[in-house]
Amino acid sequence: MGKIRIGVLGFGFIGTIHAKAAENCGDTELMGVWTQPDQTLDNLKRMFPTKKHYESPEAMAADPEVDAVVIGRPNSLHLPMGKLMFENGKHVLMEKPMAMNVQEAKELIEAAKKADRRLMVGHMWRFDREAVALRALLDEGEFGEVIKTKSYGIHQNWGPAGWFTHSELAGGGALIDMGVHALDTTRYLLGDPNPKTVYAVVDRRFGDYDVDDNGVTVITWDNGVTSIIESGWWHPHADGPEASTQIFAKKGYARLFPTMAKYNDEREPWLPRFPTREDHCDQHIYNNQMQEFASAIAEGRDPVPGPEEGLVIMRLCEAAYESAKTGDVVKLS
Repeated sequence: MGKIRIGVLGFGFIGTIHAKAAENCGDTELMGVWTQPDQTLDNLKRMFPTKKHYESPEAMAADPEVDAVVIGRPNSLHLPMGKLMFENGKHVLMEKPMAMNVQEAKELIEAAKKADRRLMVGHMWRFDREAVALRALLDEGEFGEVIKTKSYGIHQNWGPAGWFTHSELAGGGALIDMGVHALDTTRYLLGDPNPKTVYAVVDRRFGDYDVDDNGVTVITWDNGVTSIIESGWWHPHADGPEASTQIFAKKGYARLFPTMAKYNDEREPWLPRFPTREDHCDQHIYNNQMQEFASAIAEGRDPVPGPEEGLVIMRLCEAAYESAKTGDVVKLS
């Protein structure tokens, strides 16, 4: 088959990056974008003057020249926009989190199955070159049994505004916005174990809104590892940037961002050198993610991360909110 023709739904910060990825990927072609009639539309026309500028999401869905759509809209629109695209025969790359809650995530998965279309979830840190290198190192088993991890999804001295801070549009706050990065990155580095229990303290400490901006979540996995996940907005300090993860094992220690490892024996530390980043959320991550999306479509398989990976993260977030509300440990298996 030829190139996968991509439409991008939303041209804010994240939509711009996805549009560039569609242009950069050798197996995809950017067909067009829909965005709100505001400054983002002006930016769209300036950056991609020859591409289609759709008048509505429905117009994009109806366009037979679009094979797949990237959805970067508020979380409350993920399910209806995803269903719209599946019903019109499009594959979907859904920005994280995949839905507002577990029930919506299951409905989205069912819609993809019914349409026989591919669903990818944008947990993009799996495509970061440093995360991939660290996962490969951990897979070699030289660190022995992993005991615990600590991961961070925190905005330091900053927090979002707009729909992110309204529960009816976002489904949650910093946990579902930033914590999901730490959650999925942790799971990826550990080899995608399944969660057993969740205990969390998630609350609001910094802002005047109805969602959380502070959280600590403790997860036990079926491989015996315990993970600590910190999430937040407006925090005065962060032990590591978004998705930074520390690995504590019996024979050594490793971490992502700054990416390194050290052993308990006489071996030299692992201090890899990587290309300079233009930004922490570097464009190469999204280019690699788009390549996986295109390859999965061409091969007729679920992309990774796809329905299973996205649903696990939704289950973890929902369990964390439930634990924070009740004060109890939530069992998932």
